[in-house]
Amino acid sequence: MDPAHQSQQPMFSVLCVDDDREVRELLHEIMSHLGHQGKTAVDGMDAMDKLANEHFDLVITDLSMPHMDGIELIKTIKTEFDDVDVVAITAYEMTYKYTDIIALGASDFIAKPFNVNELEAKINRITRERKLRIQLKQLSTCDGLTGLYNRRHFDENLKHEASRALRQNYSLHLLFIDLDGLKAYNDEYGHQQGDNLLRQLAEIILVNVRKDVDSAYRYGGDEFAVVLPHAKQQQALMVADRLIRSFNRVSASSTGLSIGLATLQSSGETLKENLESLIRRADQALYRAKTKGGDQVCIEPDGNETTSN
Repeated sequence: MDPAHQSQQPMFSVLCVDDDREVRELLHEIMSHLGHQGKTAVDGMDAMDKLANEHFDLVITDLSMPHMDGIELIKTIKTEFDDVDVVAITAYEMTYKYTDIIALGASDFIAKPFNVNELEAKINRITRERKLRIQLKQLSTCDGLTGLYNRRHFDENLKHEASRALRQNYSLHLLFIDLDGLKAYNDEYGHQQGDNLLRQLAEIILVNVRKDVDSAYRYGGDEFAVVLPHAKQQQALMVADRLIRSFNRVSASSTGLSIGLATLQSSGETLKENLESLIRRADQALYRAKTKGGDQVCIEPDGNETTSN
């Protein structure tokens, strides 16, 4: 991509929250001027609805609003969307202390009527820091070979995703994927070609999962994982089947994919126990797929399976 063209692209997605229509529109206009894309919300409840359905990097919120005020909104964001930066704005500067708002988790605080240059400076600082955090996070959470998230991030993010799914009562599925025959492939074609095959599989996974909803990981060696929230089991099974069919179109005849599928279950036990059960059942389903000859998906023990030849 041309660097000049790239700089014109929206940098971050911003949600501007205020019960005053003129302020909302002004904030949105300023964000657009800075190169960000985004939407507006009329109060905290409206903002939470939008956050639940869309990805936002930054929320700019008034503190005094009906239905759900900015204080409660910041607390909720930091509980359920802790990777979202928040800037608080209020006309009641004497009512809210800067240190108290920052302690809640806000990235910055500004008084109304705000100076546009001051707001721009604060937003620019936050976005610079966010870019740096993203770069550092990529170094610490991504697999160097495939570019997918690594095992460390899998352990952290699965816990976060499962906690949210159980709290909000929506479904979550886990795919364990094994690249069968990689050792023999490496022996025949060399490890460099084997690495290329792992990269191909990573690209296939990314193409077949939902951006900003599902997440893909290199679990270790020739094993991969995909976390699928907000999906029915049949949809998760279709994703797994597409992965096998897509891989078979580009892979050598000596390799294939075995996939195990499990669904998060709320058993009344601790989150740790629910996660251990989910991983164990996905692993057992993967083992069944491999022992049945590979090139197929098996659902957690006693489930059905599909074969993609």
